[in-house]
Amino acid sequence: MGAQWKAKHKDLAANAKGRLFGKLAKDIMIAARHGADPAANSKLRLVVEQARKVSMPKETLERAIKKGAGLTGEAVHFEYTLYEGFAPHRVPVMVECLTDNVNRAASEMRVLFRKGQLGTSGSVGWDFDHLGLIEAEATTAGADAEVAAIEAGAQDFEPGDEGATLFLTAPTDLDLVSRTLPAHGFTVLSARLGYRPKNPVDPASLSAEQLDEVEGFLAALDASEDVQHVFAGLQG
Repeated sequence: MGAQWKAKHKDLAANAKGRLFGKLAKDIMIAARHGADPAANSKLRLVVEQARKVSMPKETLERAIKKGAGLTGEAVHFEYTLYEGFAPHRVPVMVECLTDNVNRAASEMRVLFRKGQLGTSGSVGWDFDHLGLIEAEATTAGADAEVAAIEAGAQDFEPGDEGATLFLTAPTDLDLVSRTLPAHGFTVLSARLGYRPKNPVDPASLSAEQLDEVEGFLAALDASEDVQHVFAGLQG
């Protein structure tokens, strides 16, 4: 469903709000390792802007920055893990985890994938492109997404959420394109690496019941404490 699966139904979206804050707090803590001042830390600045965009409480945001920067005396250690497999009805899935307990995360993935199929490394990854994903909005009159993409060095662009534009880059060009887009009239809202399906499944090929099963599976993954991002091979 685009670059990253997102809860579509209102009840799921409402329940996901607190989980979203938790995921952003992890991103903030990791970015803050390189400095607690967003003005001097571009990665932190981007994540802070994302957090403010979704109305993360100021106290939560500031606590995450201080914790990540080591200003609270608490040790912060997260490990990145990637899981590949299939949702029900052979929909390919890539799951990124940030966890302070790799064994716990692995055990939970095994349980969650019982309704699908957990694969080995590379079993699904070949069917996804690893890309830089930059969400940006035009803030200058006459800003043209196609021109900006060409001039900034992006590979492609497409409509994003809420009127924003999603710029796609090679992984190694993510930072350069992020820093170049503002000169072409676009303000960067988020920038990170992610996965895009090469051969996404058309939801129309699934029955309503089957699609509900896929959605429920993806929602369960997204609800996991250790899951940071879920990328599903669905059109939409």
